[in-house]
Amino acid sequence: MKKYSNYKSNYDKYPVVQVSETSENVCWQGWPEIVSQLNKSLENVHKPVKVLVVECYQGVYDEEVKSALKGQLPHTLWLDASSAMKTSEEINSFLKSDITDDEIFGYMTSYHMDCYFDEKKIAELREKVAGISAGVVIVYGVGAAYVMPESDVLVYADMARWEIQMRFRRNEISNVGVDNRMERASLQYKRGFFVDWRICDRFKKTLMSKWDYVLDTNVMGDPKMATAAIVDAGLKKASKSPFRVVPFFDPGPWGGQWMKEICDLDRETPNFAWCFDCVPEENSLYLGFGEVRFEIPSIDLVFSYPRELLGNPVYGRFGDEFPIRFDFLDTMDGGNLSLQVHPLTQYIQEKFGMHYTQDESYYILDAEEDASVYLGVKEGIVPEEMINALTEAQHTGHFDAEKYVGNYPVKKHDHVLIPAGTVHCSGRNSMVLEISATPYIFTFKLWDWGRLGLDGRPRPINIGHGKHVIQWNRTEPWVRREIYNKIDKVAEGDGWIEEHTGLHECEFIETRRHWFTKPVLHKTDGSVNVLNLVEGREAIVESPTGEFDPFVVHYAETFIIPESVRQYTIRPYGESEGKQCATIKAFVKHNV
Repeated sequence: MKKYSNYKSNYDKYPVVQVSETSENVCWQGWPEIVSQLNKSLENVHKPVKVLVVECYQGVYDEEVKSALKGQLPHTLWLDASSAMKTSEEINSFLKSDITDDEIFGYMTSYHMDCYFDEKKIAELREKVAGISAGVVIVYGVGAAYVMPESDVLVYADMARWEIQMRFRRNEISNVGVDNRMERASLQYKRGFFVDWRICDRFKKTLMSKWDYVLDTNVMGDPKMATAAIVDAGLKKASKSPFRVVPFFDPGPWGGQWMKEICDLDRETPNFAWCFDCVPEENSLYLGFGEVRFEIPSIDLVFSYPRELLGNPVYGRFGDEFPIRFDFLDTMDGGNLSLQVHPLTQYIQEKFGMHYTQDESYYILDAEEDASVYLGVKEGIVPEEMINALTEAQHTGHFDAEKYVGNYPVKKHDHVLIPAGTVHCSGRNSMVLEISATPYIFTFKLWDWGRLGLDGRPRPINIGHGKHVIQWNRTEPWVRREIYNKIDKVAEGDGWIEEHTGLHECEFIETRRHWFTKPVLHKTDGSVNVLNLVEGREAIVESPTGEFDPFVVHYAETFIIPESVRQYTIRPYGESEGKQCATIKAFVKHNV
């Protein structure tokens, strides 16, 4: 196998925010322990009728959880929240305009949990509860806390977004209120993204202050339950110190081989195309309670402590959303990415209900000699001619990309800026750290080099959308002047140099690269900072005032510095001491 490094991988695939030295009395593992603790909690409720509500995020394995709780937890009445929902036909009809008939895109729903439910059926369930004179009532499922808003013990069964996607792919779960587990995973994902997850997140935020326990069933057969107080303590700690979210890796039709070695991944998998290393809506966060690794969606941190994490200016602009995304695109010994374009802000607002768009950039972590990026259009291109050629290519299987699109060589540590509306893609034999805004899936594919997806189906092409947002004035002179490797030194000190590398003036993210052999001081200045160690074996992040524990990062790891940290230093560490290291840092521009 080709070697991309002289070192054995030290990339940490399972980063943990260590919260407590023990799990005793704060976290329980396995259904017997969980049921025993819930029984104790109910015994402490001194009422004739005790109500336990188990609210679920979309994607929980209902069969596993219900079997364990229903079979082992003594109760007088068990109610499934799903029995109070509208029929699947009613739900589908009501949500049709947000789900849409499009293969990829829907509309960001504005609805809430009530849209799934039949108020008459809810009234009937509440009457059943009112008819109980003594005993334990258990209400379970998505919307359980909507059906029964008053409870004595509230358990929230949370679920990581990435695990939900894996369950979709295995045809194991359905979307909320319907039985569609055999539907194509891409359509289930679209419905989750535009509808179910928006609604579940809105409802989750109303409940977080009321939770008694949080249930982690991300790994089938290995459930964990923690007190809401200890989970909150973990989130609070993460909001005040450096941390990493849990990366996940995925193969693709163009995927490469670099991450297998650098990140120590399964060598038997044909390729890995993506690594989502900082996408808090999609990633998980591990909280450590003694030896127990407790998994929750990292977006819970954004919901709980948005000001501390993001900073007031960023929170004021984006609300409780995390606007910066870092991910890897590996084409080393792979193929070209799809030729694509991202929507302009006005277009994404009008068509999809998203209030900002995916401006981005490619930071080249590594590259072979023949590596290149496709960027902008050629001078003198007639738009109608290119669109016709792209449309015809879907039938002929051939598109002459070099005739219409600029192609530029790239090398390690180059940085290419890609404001929305710019036609682009990475060519083969490059390892890209993509730094972008975070609207997640709004990519209009124009040409995919005649390939099929891993599911054996043609990957959806979006020329109909793309032709409305391509900026035809972004030709080769503009590209070279505005977005191709625009790097300027802005400061230097003892053992360090700071460079401005992007992003473009059209984009709200700023990036700075630091080369350093000695400690370099950073300040958050009102915005969350996201960094990656792009050169060097390892480095250490420290607080000048001892506000957080020293935090070690390794090559290619992305890490997050909450705005509340205010200032921090980074210096070479371990095997890298005395050697040159480099970080790339992204933050939201606001002092302009």
